[in-house]
Amino acid sequence: MQVLVTGAFGNIGSSVVAQLRLQGHEVRQLDVPSKANLRRARGATNVFWADIRDADAVQRAVRDQDVVVHLAGLIPPQVAEAPEVARAVNVGGTQNILDAVVRHDSRILFASTLDVYGHTQHLVPPRRVTDPVSETDEYSGHKIRCEQLVRESPRPWAIYRFGDVPPAEARRPHPVMFAIPLDNRIELVHRDDAGLAVANGINAAIWGHTWLIGGGPSCQVRYRDMLGRALDAFGLGALPDSAFSTEPYCTDWLDTEESQRVLQFQRHSFEEIMAYVVEASRPPLAARLVLPLVRGMARRQILKLSPHF
Repeated sequence: MQVLVTGAFGNIGSSVVAQLRLQGHEVRQLDVPSKANLRRARGATNVFWADIRDADAVQRAVRDQDVVVHLAGLIPPQVAEAPEVARAVNVGGTQNILDAVVRHDSRILFASTLDVYGHTQHLVPPRRVTDPVSETDEYSGHKIRCEQLVRESPRPWAIYRFGDVPPAEARRPHPVMFAIPLDNRIELVHRDDAGLAVANGINAAIWGHTWLIGGGPSCQVRYRDMLGRALDAFGLGALPDSAFSTEPYCTDWLDTEESQRVLQFQRHSFEEIMAYVVEASRPPLAARLVLPLVRGMARRQILKLSPHF
């Protein structure tokens, strides 16, 4: 099968491409030629460099493709930093993809997020497909609007609402890390399990439905568990509770029983996810040797990012 993957060199995209090719599909990779993507694309084949805001380029990319896996988009914190650009990419770009899908008789699998449920910590978990959505910021609003556009498409569609998919590379500390209350429920999913869910779905009975993609019960934790494991790996230890917001934030656990039955993708536990996150984020040996000496300074620099501390 001919499959176009947008955002092909992103966190989920790279795994989706690998899993699709393992299953024998012909994959075309669409992404923007950023420095990071050009580096990741070394040795890659069937690459189509384009911005999804370019409607003509999108039409050319979708031509002759049976399925479009639409992963491309801007996510927080970039959305808040450039809201107009983000809307043009997330909503306008998705409309371009949908127009091309209709013209070329393709199917579309759209990547959404658990953020669309809004603030749900006061509710009994887990979240289900049938739960109402609620816009809480620009990003969740984009995804809710895009889901609506996808469902209105005359072509076969599927929507995947992903849990938190930690990347296999280091992430710089950012103020957004302090926006999530430490006791918030959060569900992780290994990036390769996310990719497998997409690949297994291509030939499954997923069309016309929305699916929840999380790691399952073993990956349902609290934010403090996830963050604490990452900080411990660097010898930084837990940060003060007072540095973190107590305002509602849109994370939760997901009911993935039906998606797991159909897609058979959950293979990694929380412990395994954090092991690859720690390994991917591990600094060079020289830096690790110095870290104990600068631990206090590093903690202070991170805490400076908190608007609550």
